[in-house]
Amino acid sequence: MNSKSLVQLLSLAAIWGGSFLFMRICAPVLGAVPTAFGRVLFGALGLIVLLIGMRIPLTFGGRIKFVLAIGAINSGLPFLMFSLAAEVLPAGYSAIINSMTPLMGVIIGASFFGEAVTIKKLGGVTAGLFGVWVLTETGPTTMSTATILGIIACLVATICYGFAGYLTKLWITGRGIDNRVVAFGSQAGAVLLLAPVMAWHSIFAPIAWAQVSTAVWASMLGLGLVCTSFAYLLYFQLINDVGPLKAMGVTFLVPVFGVLWGWLLLGERLSLGYALGGVIIGVALWLVIMPNKISDKIPSD
Repeated sequence: MNSKSLVQLLSLAAIWGGSFLFMRICAPVLGAVPTAFGRVLFGALGLIVLLIGMRIPLTFGGRIKFVLAIGAINSGLPFLMFSLAAEVLPAGYSAIINSMTPLMGVIIGASFFGEAVTIKKLGGVTAGLFGVWVLTETGPTTMSTATILGIIACLVATICYGFAGYLTKLWITGRGIDNRVVAFGSQAGAVLLLAPVMAWHSIFAPIAWAQVSTAVWASMLGLGLVCTSFAYLLYFQLINDVGPLKAMGVTFLVPVFGVLWGWLLLGERLSLGYALGGVIIGVALWLVIMPNKISDKIPSD
């Protein structure tokens, strides 16, 4: 990986780590639904402006329904779950649990898509779940029903990401659709999913928008335009430059920046739980992501 790609990788990790900071600022004030809806709305608007500016045609190759469905699964539901978690969990917690996504992908692939499970991957999944338990038991947040529900919401989000990865491969990959168009379509699908929920929220739990602080508005714009629109384009560029396996290295770095931004900008307390849980999940990710040099498939009947 050359220096340019390394800078892109670190920048992307810093940006996606910052998304948990922005959600932590917005969600307790606005609520989970407006936070998630604002993210996908501004994300879609930012991407359409970028696509028009780059003169990229919005051609979906007859797969627009599938792209919208992927958006609902890959953006709408996970962003809502992480926004719910942000109401009660430190940014660092959510960022660390988010790194469970590849591990959930192993479970989902084996359970629903006929993917082979190796001893190394099974060990990675086991280690990852243990890491979440360590974080839960030793982290800086007092254990409560709200904390447990927040952690469950984060895990649900990683399950959505896991399903979305396989469904994207099944429905979208190899169909000749520009990845940047897919990125826009996915945000549009998320907007369509969350719009009715946002309408219901506006009727029964209206927000005094005029009283929302500048910091919250800035965080919402950062969440949608920087952490979604710009980050998607940067990620696809990184895939083109270094390939998907090396681009996945960002998964290791996002939790580091999530914890760092929470500590620097929100005053979130660091603890041994962050280090222990993060290191264990990091080892688990290495076991899952690193390619096998020898076959270690679990024998099946």
